[in-house]
Amino acid sequence: MGRRTPLFELHTRLGARIVDFGGWDMPVHYGSQIEEHHAVRRKAGVFDVSHMCVVDLTGETVRPFLGQLVANDVGKLRTPGRALYSCLLNEAGGVLDDLIIYYLREDFFRVVVNAGTRDKDLAWIRPRAAARGVQVAERTDLAMLAVQGPAARGIVETLLPGDARARAAVMRLAPFSGCAIGGWFVARTGYTGEDGFEIMLPAAEAEATWVALNEHGVRSCGLGARDTLRLEAGMNLYGNDMDESTHPLESGLAWTVAFEPAERDFVGRAALETAREQGVGRRLVGLLLEDRGVLRSHQRVVVAGLGDGEVTSGTFSPTMQKSIALARVPAGAADRVQVDVRGKLLDARIVRPPFVRQGKILVS
Repeated sequence: MGRRTPLFELHTRLGARIVDFGGWDMPVHYGSQIEEHHAVRRKAGVFDVSHMCVVDLTGETVRPFLGQLVANDVGKLRTPGRALYSCLLNEAGGVLDDLIIYYLREDFFRVVVNAGTRDKDLAWIRPRAAARGVQVAERTDLAMLAVQGPAARGIVETLLPGDARARAAVMRLAPFSGCAIGGWFVARTGYTGEDGFEIMLPAAEAEATWVALNEHGVRSCGLGARDTLRLEAGMNLYGNDMDESTHPLESGLAWTVAFEPAERDFVGRAALETAREQGVGRRLVGLLLEDRGVLRSHQRVVVAGLGDGEVTSGTFSPTMQKSIALARVPAGAADRVQVDVRGKLLDARIVRPPFVRQGKILVS
């Protein structure tokens, strides 16, 4: 038996198929992964993401600590509630994890890290935080729901706690920001390519909130739909598209590395500067399969005259009705490749992700 979120019993009552995911017993779907996918693209769906690890970092030195800990620059965060996506790197520049940092006040930042890396991340962060006088609190008292889709924000508005003014403030949240309301922390972030919220709330309130969302027409969704949605949106998955053996510059994440200001000495900086100077030999690209078949992780990608690459994430896109993938290929790859699918070399085209955002197909 794996770890369980506060919503596990509800998932079983709703008929979810439960699978192991990074040591957690999680719902993969509630009957039809495809219907759940389309529900998010067309209306709204809710995901249990309580397996994600919420960590509160507090103390007078928390900003300079984070400035040294992560590759992106927390100096960009000056307005309470604003968020920053970044990678946590090792000294070799390898990606330990990707995470979101929320700025709440000068002595209080909230960090959300991946479920499968939570123990590793906390073991990495805690001794470094202690050395800088920063307190680390893992918020196991919270659940986390992701409500995503074109109708998500309007539906969530009807369920928000607090007075009308506080609710109105949440509805005006800019993308990639959040705010506290009635014991909830509501962030306008997500992992589907659709608008919506990620809500961190007391664990005891999670089940009633989920049921209320269902009653307002929000579909229960599992990890299967979450994966096809995030891949259509061109979003990396830790452990597939990047890990400790790869660095951000070869993982489509160069935009998350802030080399300025030059004096900020974050973990992994020296290794990334060396890689940048020597030239990056591989890059992460999108693939659109032009033949019949399905792209899957670890399939060989043949780049004529340059060598081989590998599919890192692949699926059949329910929105596009085509097979799509992210793949790491030689840096000089141009526009056409072949993918080894069950021993056959199938034609694919290199495209720039995202494939789909806010219901619109962006590549053809």
